[in-house]
Amino acid sequence: MAITIPERITAARAGANPAVICQLRSGWAVMCDMQYLRGYTILLADPLVASINDLDRLQRAEYLGDMTLIGDALLEVTGAFRINYAIMANSDPFLHAHIVPRYMSEPDKFRTGLPWSYPEKLLDAVLFDLERDKGLMQQIAAAIQKRL
Repeated sequence: MAITIPERITAARAGANPAVICQLRSGWAVMCDMQYLRGYTILLADPLVASINDLDRLQRAEYLGDMTLIGDALLEVTGAFRINYAIMANSDPFLHAHIVPRYMSEPDKFRTGLPWSYPEKLLDAVLFDLERDKGLMQQIAAAIQKRL
């Protein structure tokens, strides 16, 4: 069974979520379970809300600012040529943003499509692995920290 966003945030607050990159003013930067696009990060809103529309104007600006701050850090450390951003909250109805590095090395038919347009077998081929991803997480955290 998949871990829910509320469970991920509870674990992050307790220091027990291994995917946490760092805490920001609006929430938690965490590595996505799927790492088929290296550095794929999620910003989990904390406090937990259903939608960005549940935030006041200042909180919205802070959340979107943190989202793009993560994108800037990913551009710096991953060699990505672009960052895709998405806020949907359809299947897990809590505010979270997908921050996805895109690479020139991706096959043309996928590079120009949505990040999750890859076949499912490819999406699940490279999953988050703390041992492998720890160095990248530290680089992302450092790149975020220097921008705060």
